[in-house]
Amino acid sequence: QVKLREFGGGLVQSGGSLRLSCVASGVLFGMASMGWYRQAPGKQRELVASFGSSSATDSVDFMEGRFTIFGGDMKTKNRVDLQMNNLQPEDTAVYYCNLRDAMNSDWWGQGTQVTVSS
Repeated sequence: QVKLREFGGGLVQSGGSLRLSCVASGVLFGMASMGWYRQAPGKQRELVASFGSSSATDSVDFMEGRFTIFGGDMKTKNRVDLQMNNLQPEDTAVYYCNLRDAMNSDWWGQGTQVTVSS
């Protein structure tokens, strides 16, 4: 059974930064990708950032460069980190860590709240 532990999240003022971390355990079939989704009240869950196991770099930018996912430790430590800068109130949501394994199964963390005050 794959388990995802999420760290970080919390309350920050507009323009501030937060860092989320996710560590996986119990992965049996290898990983295709790890990443983060978010879900705001009344909205569908959406992709925030994803890092593939075959990525040639250690990090990838998303959200017009405001968010960076670091995946350099994904293969050795089953870990990804999401650095979020210049946060805005519309970034307020529950953020979920996702892992897609080599069998194409999706696994989810319990979610961590990110709240950005204006």
